[in-house]
Amino acid sequence: MRVSVDLDKSIEENASLYYEKAKKSKKKLAGAKEALERSENKLKELEKKKMAAEKAKKPERKKEWYEKFRWFYSSEGFLCVGGRDATSNEIVIKKHAEKDDLVFHTDMAGSPFFVIKNGSKAGEKTLNEAAQATASYSRGWKVGLGSMDVFYVEPKQVSKKAKAGESLAKGSFMIYGKTEYLHPKLELGIGILADGRAMAGAVDAVKKNCGKFVLIKQGKEKTAAVAKNIQKKIGGELDEIIRALPAGGCSIRK
Repeated sequence: MRVSVDLDKSIEENASLYYEKAKKSKKKLAGAKEALERSENKLKELEKKKMAAEKAKKPERKKEWYEKFRWFYSSEGFLCVGGRDATSNEIVIKKHAEKDDLVFHTDMAGSPFFVIKNGSKAGEKTLNEAAQATASYSRGWKVGLGSMDVFYVEPKQVSKKAKAGESLAKGSFMIYGKTEYLHPKLELGIGILADGRAMAGAVDAVKKNCGKFVLIKQGKEKTAAVAKNIQKKIGGELDEIIRALPAGGCSIRK
């Protein structure tokens, strides 16, 4: 480093001069640091405001009551709601099955109860779609069945009253009277509705109601991995896609 010395001044005077210059440089450095800190703080505040504004623009959507369960809209526009487990099976039947609905189930343990809301007015297409969803979300999917029997009845035929000497576990009901059987193929579709929600159910229902969709079949791939792949193809919320997939593994149909 080169140092200039004023030969007309004494050593002490030169030293004093450089001391003053050093003090001024220190003050400038401190000021620069303060300005940098102020700029960084201002940037952080602006980022917080931007995030808050974006959050305000996109308020959290209020979920419908049926989104706690398995659900889809049939190709004829009927809402179909099914249990996810023993507890939700109980709720679907006890709380949401009404006199004009139809109730679907299989003879296999580990099957959901599905309800077509206002199902007494539903056409054959909706009946078959509800049967397909009931079968595909049953244990039949996990054990690899290609198709299975699904029956449907009126809500008044479904009872928690067991036969003499028998008891019913949570999520189980007795069926009394005549039953109608369908024999659907086990396969599902999942797509994105116009409002951005992920909907999974019978293949024809998904094709009818969703702009973007994929078809899924039985498989050994992990649910989370399949869900991420589906999200890449059609978009949607990952959590919704995961909740919509059947238990027991699956894969995307090519």
